[in-house]
Amino acid sequence: MAVDDAPFSSDANEVPVVAAIFADRRLDGVLTTSVARDGRDATAAISRMLTESRFAEHVRLVMLDGVAVAGFNVIDLGELHRRTGCPAIAVVRREPDLEAIRRALLAHLPDAEARWASIAALGPVEAVGQVFVQCAGIERAAAAATIKRHTRYGHLPEPLRVAHLIAGGLSGHSRGRA
Repeated sequence: MAVDDAPFSSDANEVPVVAAIFADRRLDGVLTTSVARDGRDATAAISRMLTESRFAEHVRLVMLDGVAVAGFNVIDLGELHRRTGCPAIAVVRREPDLEAIRRALLAHLPDAEARWASIAALGPVEAVGQVFVQCAGIERAAAAATIKRHTRYGHLPEPLRVAHLIAGGLSGHSRGRA
């Protein structure tokens, strides 16, 4: 299962989140939910989206486009792993500037330390091929093998690329970025 959020405006209260469910290399289903912009409900919403779906017993891994959706609605990968029973991998195209993220959190959100603690608990961001990852419930080598196996075009694993396209389509048009 690969998860990405839809584009949203600065005045949005709720932001759509899409999951593309893959069976090996085939798109098998699509799930949607929504989360609060800059909220604290992403981990619970994504967990519920999977566990309450008909795909729950078949999904073996959750891939995310980063550790936050809807702005700074931080996903606790460890908690997501515990709630779903699936390893979780957050994938980003470029190495994040964690100190800049921490400063932005502190400057804009009242409970920034708790959000930062979720990110910091994941440990360092590690390079895997041409992307960077943070993981819960899966070793780096296994995450690297999964990413390599599912990357067909560009740098992102196909499930994330498809989730990104579907999420983009919710705003009127999708835009591919490899």
